[in-house]
Amino acid sequence: MKKLKYFAFAVLPVAMSAAFGQARAQEGAPTLTAEEKAQAKKIYFERCAGCHGVLRKGATGKNLEPHWTKKLPDGSTQEGGTLKLGQERLEKIISYGTEGGMVNFDDILTKDEIKLMAKYIQTTPDVPPEYSLKETMDSWKLIVPVDQRPKKQMNNFNLKNMFSVTLRDTGEVALIDGDTKEIRSIVKTGYAVHISRLSASGRYVYVIGRDGRLSLIDLWMEKPGVVAEVKVGFDARSVDTSKFKGFEDKYAVAGSYWPPQYVIMEGETLKPLKIVSTRGMTVDGEYHPEPRVASIVSSQIKPEWVINVKETGQILLVDYSDIKNLKTTTIEAAKFLHDGGWDMTQRYFLVAANASNKIAAVDTKEGKLAALIDVKKIPHPGRGANFVHPQFGPVWTTGHLGADVLTLIGTPNPKYPQYKGNAWKVVQEVKHIGSGNLFVKTHPKSTHLWADAPQNPEREIAESVAVYDIKDLSKPPVVLNVAKDSGLPETKAIRRAVHPEYSADGAEVWISLWGGKTDQSAIVVYDDKTLKVKKVITDPKMITPTGKFNVYNTQHDIY
Repeated sequence: MKKLKYFAFAVLPVAMSAAFGQARAQEGAPTLTAEEKAQAKKIYFERCAGCHGVLRKGATGKNLEPHWTKKLPDGSTQEGGTLKLGQERLEKIISYGTEGGMVNFDDILTKDEIKLMAKYIQTTPDVPPEYSLKETMDSWKLIVPVDQRPKKQMNNFNLKNMFSVTLRDTGEVALIDGDTKEIRSIVKTGYAVHISRLSASGRYVYVIGRDGRLSLIDLWMEKPGVVAEVKVGFDARSVDTSKFKGFEDKYAVAGSYWPPQYVIMEGETLKPLKIVSTRGMTVDGEYHPEPRVASIVSSQIKPEWVINVKETGQILLVDYSDIKNLKTTTIEAAKFLHDGGWDMTQRYFLVAANASNKIAAVDTKEGKLAALIDVKKIPHPGRGANFVHPQFGPVWTTGHLGADVLTLIGTPNPKYPQYKGNAWKVVQEVKHIGSGNLFVKTHPKSTHLWADAPQNPEREIAESVAVYDIKDLSKPPVVLNVAKDSGLPETKAIRRAVHPEYSADGAEVWISLWGGKTDQSAIVVYDDKTLKVKKVITDPKMITPTGKFNVYNTQHDIY
């Protein structure tokens, strides 16, 4: 286990490959050399594990264990009514994607890599190692102690309008000035940073990579940079801080996909304090060996974190007021919890149980499930979008990976008592430009609702975003082809338009144009009122930008 330490971030899948050993031979399964297995594991970790799971048991994506993927030894494709996919069919699915929300990989992977991955998922998955508190502690680096950090902001940047932008394939975050559109700092982080979260004070940015590397960036430094980092697991997605009055930034918490657990740390240093496993029973009463921590949000009305455990369908309200004697409320929701966000009042948290086609609403004040709402196929809200509908009152919005609609759900709000009858009902389904949506976004100062569709297999749709008029959602949206608006030359790879993000004042919307690793990428900035391009941000160092997180909006949960 000593080799699986902090230094191995960049080559984690290769290191894991050596440590996990060889997959056991199986009748009818393809054989792979050690080099092919190492290559396949790296690709699977980077591109597939998020949806299908490290153990390949499925969640947002399908189960990919050999009893589904490989043909029988005699070459037949049926057994007791079960369809066996086999090499040829798997290659087609990987290449061209599915209508259910799986992206096409024919412009991401080579033909040889697609063949390799089709073979790999017909073999038995290896079981990764565990990761203890000691190993977490050994990975911890306090680069700049708290007493050596600036006592005041040492730069003249407008930090409220700073954007933390994930540069997916280089393992970096670009800090871009929202006023000048200049890159102020490029910070080395974990691979494919999933989210950036802000401290309660707005000073620190917490970024977590899919390789489990958590980095703490101090925005007060003359050139913002990393002041602490730690490895919380081998695969991770979520992080947040303590925000309740009296606990501001005292603690941080990060959740892992593997091992399935969350880590509580000191908020200003990332020193690990406690690890809690999430293994256990699903809402159906069955044990699951890989219940991943999907998303975490911090309540501002209680000293609690809302921790969503994907495979079990359990939502945990973790009281951090006494971490030595941790109190947890477990709420049964629905399986395959993913991401979500607060309603307007920030009392209710709405989260997608995406493979169950439901939205779970949690009343964090009462500590119980408020509703379980049926929606269309594979909801994927990001944080969702809140606005006051002219007919139905306060609503929270989600898009879908597997359906071409945006779903509007009524939410209770004491400011709008006349609409209380709409609470937790699907009040409207708005036609979208296609399936494959990942993010919807609006702003209190805007009359627009923006929605992307980057996972759609059609180039024209994946490269565009739709902008809806909140005042009249019966009107068709304005469709903006972000790839064409960028002015960049056309490429073989689809340049996916992803993750609308507002500026702090709600005047601009930033869209990432995510192409191939060797293609020129861009962020296209639109005027929210006119829907015209204001700026195209390009730079040789800005490679594969995806998620963008405005400091002020992220700090205050504005979406």
